[in-house]
Amino acid sequence: MDPDDYLQMSGIQHFCFCRRQWALIHLEQQWKENQRTAEGRVQHERCHDDDFREKRSGLLTVRGMRVVSHRLRLSGVCDVVEFRTDPAGVPLQGQEGLWLPMPVEYKHGSPKESDADRLQLCAQAMALEEMLVCDVPKGALYYAEARRRELVELTPELRQKAQAMANEMNAYFARGTTPKVKPGKHCNACSLKQVCLPALCRRADAAGYIRSHVHEKAEERGTV
Repeated sequence: MDPDDYLQMSGIQHFCFCRRQWALIHLEQQWKENQRTAEGRVQHERCHDDDFREKRSGLLTVRGMRVVSHRLRLSGVCDVVEFRTDPAGVPLQGQEGLWLPMPVEYKHGSPKESDADRLQLCAQAMALEEMLVCDVPKGALYYAEARRRELVELTPELRQKAQAMANEMNAYFARGTTPKVKPGKHCNACSLKQVCLPALCRRADAAGYIRSHVHEKAEERGTV
């Protein structure tokens, strides 16, 4: 597969939140914007300035850096990559010394209980490791609502989860199937709620269950 055909790395966050939401966006190309997603989009547009580079006292900040992971079969753009001088780092073209990268992902809301944001960050770090041939032990998440940065240890467990999730995403994409609805509290925060129609699908599933149950009973009586 050509890297240009890889799935979007940012989709791993959607996939962790809801597999059906991910499929509606990335397989069926459906998208509905609400206030939260609009504010998040504007914030990311500010971050993704490909021409922005800033260097001061052992810190090189690069915005909108494009990354690809052949292992994950995902590609995307890092909001920010911070390179710090470090003996364990790698040489960079046009820069003196050795530099160790750390991805920084900007989020509009507040920290989540799930690993959705951490998995996206971990995938970015794994891509940087492949591209630069170095270790990326840490990353950071900056939440605008909370106005604070959360340092994330990229543990073997988180890396394994990111790999498993990427494998599952690619399997869904290869089959071209959209998962069925699994309604929950998370549906209320989804911008695709009206597209997904979880309540309607839930009623349809219940009706299907009743029809199946009636059919089974009919078979037991030998009337079908």
